[in-house]
Amino acid sequence: MSTTTTTLMKLFFSGILLLCCMTLFAQKVKQVAAVRSTLPITLDGIPNEPAWKQSPAITDFVEMRPHFGRGEAPENRTEVYLLYDDNFIYFGGYNYERTRDSVAAQLSGRDEIGVNDFIGIIFDTYQDKINGLGLYVTPFNEQFDLKYSTGDEDMSWNAVYHTQTRITDTGWSFEMRIPYSAIRFSKEKVQNWNFNIIRRRAKLAQQLSWSPVDPTKFGFMNQAGIWTGLTDIKPPVRLSFSPYFSTYLTRNPATTDKWETSVNGGMDVKYGISDGFTMDMTLIPDFGQVQSDNQVLNLSPFEVKFNENRAFFNEGTELFNKGNLFYSRRIGGAPVNYGAAYNNLAPDEKVLENPVQTKLINATKISGRTKKKLGIGFFNAITKAQYALIENGMKEQRSVETSPLTNYNILVLDQGLKNNSRITLINTNVWRSGKTYDANVSSIDWDLYDNNVNWNFWGQVAHSRLIGYEAPGKTVAGNMYRVFFGKLKGRFSFDVHRFLNDDKYNQNDMGYFTNNNYVTHGFYAGYKWVKPKSFYNNIYLNLNWNYTQLFKPRQYQDFVLNGNVNGQLKNLWTVGINWDIRPNKNDFYEARLDGWKVKQPASWMKGFWVNTNSAKKYAVSLEMYHRVSGRYNTSNLEMFVSNTYRFSHKLSVILSHYLEMHNRNFGFAALSENADSVFMSLRRIRTAENIANVKYNFTNKMWLTFRVRHYWSKVKYTDFMNLKPDGNVENIAYTGRNPDINVNLFNIDMNYTWQFAPGSFINLTWKTASELYDQLIQERYYRNLSKAVDAPSFNSLSFKVIYFLDYLTLQKKKHS
Repeated sequence: MSTTTTTLMKLFFSGILLLCCMTLFAQKVKQVAAVRSTLPITLDGIPNEPAWKQSPAITDFVEMRPHFGRGEAPENRTEVYLLYDDNFIYFGGYNYERTRDSVAAQLSGRDEIGVNDFIGIIFDTYQDKINGLGLYVTPFNEQFDLKYSTGDEDMSWNAVYHTQTRITDTGWSFEMRIPYSAIRFSKEKVQNWNFNIIRRRAKLAQQLSWSPVDPTKFGFMNQAGIWTGLTDIKPPVRLSFSPYFSTYLTRNPATTDKWETSVNGGMDVKYGISDGFTMDMTLIPDFGQVQSDNQVLNLSPFEVKFNENRAFFNEGTELFNKGNLFYSRRIGGAPVNYGAAYNNLAPDEKVLENPVQTKLINATKISGRTKKKLGIGFFNAITKAQYALIENGMKEQRSVETSPLTNYNILVLDQGLKNNSRITLINTNVWRSGKTYDANVSSIDWDLYDNNVNWNFWGQVAHSRLIGYEAPGKTVAGNMYRVFFGKLKGRFSFDVHRFLNDDKYNQNDMGYFTNNNYVTHGFYAGYKWVKPKSFYNNIYLNLNWNYTQLFKPRQYQDFVLNGNVNGQLKNLWTVGINWDIRPNKNDFYEARLDGWKVKQPASWMKGFWVNTNSAKKYAVSLEMYHRVSGRYNTSNLEMFVSNTYRFSHKLSVILSHYLEMHNRNFGFAALSENADSVFMSLRRIRTAENIANVKYNFTNKMWLTFRVRHYWSKVKYTDFMNLKPDGNVENIAYTGRNPDINVNLFNIDMNYTWQFAPGSFINLTWKTASELYDQLIQERYYRNLSKAVDAPSFNSLSFKVIYFLDYLTLQKKKHS
């Protein structure tokens, strides 16, 4: 046997011995025996009823951060109790503090954490060590809840549960009553659930847990403890209705100066199909009260991606978001054939109306997980046909279909495996009536770990089909894959990855998608210091590089090397610096013509950010980035500042400012009249965005929010160049249309909310929106602000009532 072979065998058996030792000496999982309550509990925020004495005290919490593993000081200890009966789980206890002033308490509203202390309990009822449900309460009795999965926290999930709290001179106490209808669990006679308890002490940036959560280990739910021996609990009928009524008073100066009224009604339904599966349905939804989008002047060749503000599409979508194939703004978004209204217009015709959004008729979600860790999700939505209205000189009108009746659906099968691993099948489908094309994307997504959840192999393979896209009966098919391999656990982590999208792959009909036809190879490395030292609590160092080529024909596209160092200081400030280097690149998208490219010059960027202690009454966030390029003497500066001031525990104000100054920025200017050649330019860009957010909480169930945003951007084009297909440019005397642009966008969103019963709300909302596009780039900021405020604006005043009806509660009232 060769020396090399002997050495390899020794290393192999040493590795096996090391793994066995690591398993043998693994940390013992903490456990609590379940105790059934036999006495009544009245929720008043003080767990002093005799019933609580049936439960052993759950104590000995340890820090998650900033100093992992450190125990609690006796004067700041946590002491909680856990009980259950036929209908509820009861969770209560005391969060001790040295003084009342040590408690961080601010009225923020439901699902707003803010700077508050909190305590919460997390359940993994199926013990898959991946998925969990967290229910939390703050000292002022404000609730927030969320779903956990691998590397993700979904705060859009909402449950109806009951809490009360009490602040005292020695801290604060709480009581929580959780109905079984708020969670999912099996029908087994005797059950064990994984669970953990999390507490935050905001003024010290301290987070504690009952079962230790090591920040150097990967995963969160896999570090939970166990609640053992729950006996004879039965999943109840989970059926609830949330009917709504809304009325609107609107005026749109683009169509009429008259105020118009409308009345709407609909309903959300939630039904527990089985112990593990739930159906959510929205019928004739009304999304008119959601926050206005942050519209911007888009100079890039790609679509702007907006946040989803509609509750139905945010809540309980963690399964549907796997694989990154679902962009919910596609549903009820811009009509697929929006531009068709402007095609083939007669000389005397004009477009009177062309709605920019389609109308959602209904949407349904079915999701859940079996005992064998199989997650199943089905989503379906239907939007009605949309039409543009065209009128000629004789006042004769005709309509043009801009979007046909459309059905969207998603099917997800997510199989949980050992060691926090999973494999997921996703299919998205868009069917459109008539001649408009249909779209389908299928994907397999996997996330695999070794026994110690140390090494990770993650990836995705997807196949897209556009049916009838280029011609009736013709299908355009494309493929994509992403593969990662790396080490996640420990102070040092890294991964190597490869992405490939062929030139036909397209997921844009139901997902967000910018471009295809590329191959990327990359590497990431990170190192973290998580034990507090002389001046810091933690430090993280990260380095990335990515090299990208076209898939077809194989050509160099770009290379990016970037890094950052960030961490938390002892004074609870978070700071960071970052940089990147980008050599010369071939940009195949900026020209806006297929097959053309733009040779972008090399550049490099440096930046920093600082966030002061957010627990203080006044807090500041500052970010600044500066990029330079030598070829055109380009200098780009971006700066963001946010000031937060809490005047009292009821009133808070946030003022944020964004400034962008680009000098001699090289980019696209215009296409020729026949769209067969491209003009580039050096651009002088000035952008300012100012947002004021004011929130006043009358009580923990009633609040008023006021948000005003002004966005101003102007672009001056100089030094025009003619672009050649090979990416080179030549200076020209430009004689085409002046592309200079000056944009003002102004929005006001004011909302009064009263949660008058669990899950039930009254909302009164005022919205104003105006936009101005011109070429007056010489005018100063305050002149633009004045014009934006005075401009004709869309106005809307709406009133909406949502009432939560629970089937079990109605049954009890009926039989009482």
